[in-house]
Amino acid sequence: MTSVLDIRLDRSAATTLTEQIRLGILAAIGSGALAPGTRLPSWLALAAQLGVARGTVKAAYERLADAQVIVSSRPGGTRVADHPVLAGLPMPPADGDSPPAAYRHLLAAPGVFQMGVPASDGFPTRLLARLRAQTARAEAAAPAVYPDPRGEVELRREIAAHLALARGLECRPSQVFVTAGFAGGLALALQVLGAEGGRAWMENPGFFQSRRALELARVAPVPVPVDEEGIDVAAGIECAPDAALALVTPGQQAPLGATLSLRRRTELIAWAARTGAWIVEDDYLGELQLKRRAAPALASLDRGGRVIHIGSFSKTISPALRLGFVVAPAGLGERFAEVAMCLGSAPGPAVQQAVATFMREGHYMRHLRRMKRVYAARGDALQSALERKGYRVQIGGLAALLRLPDDVPDAAVAHEARTRGLAPEPLSTWFHPGGTHQSGLLLGIATVNEATLPSACTRLHELIGKFA
Repeated sequence: MTSVLDIRLDRSAATTLTEQIRLGILAAIGSGALAPGTRLPSWLALAAQLGVARGTVKAAYERLADAQVIVSSRPGGTRVADHPVLAGLPMPPADGDSPPAAYRHLLAAPGVFQMGVPASDGFPTRLLARLRAQTARAEAAAPAVYPDPRGEVELRREIAAHLALARGLECRPSQVFVTAGFAGGLALALQVLGAEGGRAWMENPGFFQSRRALELARVAPVPVPVDEEGIDVAAGIECAPDAALALVTPGQQAPLGATLSLRRRTELIAWAARTGAWIVEDDYLGELQLKRRAAPALASLDRGGRVIHIGSFSKTISPALRLGFVVAPAGLGERFAEVAMCLGSAPGPAVQQAVATFMREGHYMRHLRRMKRVYAARGDALQSALERKGYRVQIGGLAALLRLPDDVPDAAVAHEARTRGLAPEPLSTWFHPGGTHQSGLLLGIATVNEATLPSACTRLHELIGKFA
């Protein structure tokens, strides 16, 4: 007989839903409620019972199977092991084990409208899993040597070739440095530039984590307004003409979605060349421009070697890879190489080799073309559904911005939404602290599909009504 599990989920907790499910099953086994040999519900059935994504339950089952707590076979289903290993039973949380409150939503389980993650239902999972398994076996069988801290040369070559084709950025593999996501790339760039004690232009609104990264590097962020042409270069020159660097998202401004105009690009590069400042280009969405062909990378226009280009595979493949890259200006190549050799944190060679093969065989470009069509359709459907409910909505990148009256506390709405399985982000937190801000919700497009869209929009509408 298949057991019925009584698992209570707390969607507002810092612990992911997958981990809560894993711990709930462990507790049931430890208490004797699930005896050895007891058949568990299928992950499809348990997902329906708990009201979570099927992949959430599947991931919990996979972790339990890896720990030899449960066993799975096609004819017998999933059962508690005859002698389950219970070393993973819940332990009291250690002091300071939870992430700081401002970052907990970044580590939360996937939710409807969550930003910063790609769709999980359109990715060639089996293909990439096979490639990763092959490269992991090859890595295990190879002689034990230190990997190149700059990144595997095969991946650096593929990145350079892809940037030339898709972003108009000509560079040599020696200028490409593989990092642990965008955060690792920004950390590497700030180490190289040594701008401590200086000031940096920061888009307002802009990604709070990048703003905090500047502060941790002892660089003072200067809020510069953005409009439909991107960052206002004239305003930046007026308030901080001597800034050491500018951190910008020119491809698609985060979070409003504007593409930096050619006029502004020219002005920005001219300012950097004139003052000796640096420009850090956060190309966080790459070529995922949904309505038209993506504009070339800002670095493609740079002839003076002032632009440092940072990209990642977090939005196009998965943030779980922790795979990003920096393209250094030719004049800074040796300095980047030295810092990478001493302080670099590139992911393991196996994941890099797998992604290199994924790109070399053409799978990456095919995947991007397919997902652009999927995301464009989802964005249009989401915008139409919300506008029918009377909201002002604009699509920017992989997010929809839902404007709220300024007296509606968007942070409170977002917090309450997380208890209902929704994961919007408040627009107000993207503005520089202490200044004026606007109220709104940022809704991820990738994490809402045709099946979940109607009910998700209705729940969100009802929730907003409570605060209006």
